[in-house]
Amino acid sequence: MTQQWRTERPGADEHAPYYGPYVAEAPEGDLLEALGKQTAALAALMDGLPESKGGHRYAEGKWSIKEVIAHVTDAERVFSYRLLRFARGDRTELPGFDEGKWAPESGAESRTLEDLVDEFVSVRRASVALIRSMPDEAMERRGTASGKEISARALAWIMAGHFAHHARVLRERYL
Repeated sequence: MTQQWRTERPGADEHAPYYGPYVAEAPEGDLLEALGKQTAALAALMDGLPESKGGHRYAEGKWSIKEVIAHVTDAERVFSYRLLRFARGDRTELPGFDEGKWAPESGAESRTLEDLVDEFVSVRRASVALIRSMPDEAMERRGTASGKEISARALAWIMAGHFAHHARVLRERYL
């Protein structure tokens, strides 16, 4: 497969069903270009937002804007780590993570929006560099995470779709 993984979404057999909406929500076109553009999209979304709005929650029990950004960054790290392990041929089963417990423990509320956005941008750049470095055959490799088989390329598409999902939620419910 010659770079097809960059423009062709992974099949449903490459990830658990609960990732389907993220794969579907990933931008059309070249995946690496989309991942790169999303860093600027987050900065633009947060540009001009007063720091006082960072703690805003659209409903009781929902994450704040700051916690959403921290969550997207945390998830990116997890997806990237899984991608690295599986693309390198490591078949060790990896555990899941409970984002509901991680977000409140992130310390996001004590940080600035700018700092949280900068961290996401740094993590995303590292993810893009990792994905760009992968041979085509590595992106087809699979492993098991959260008890479900998943391909390295599906993880890359999930990163893009996960970000797109939360950016949409921020626009629709927070801003």
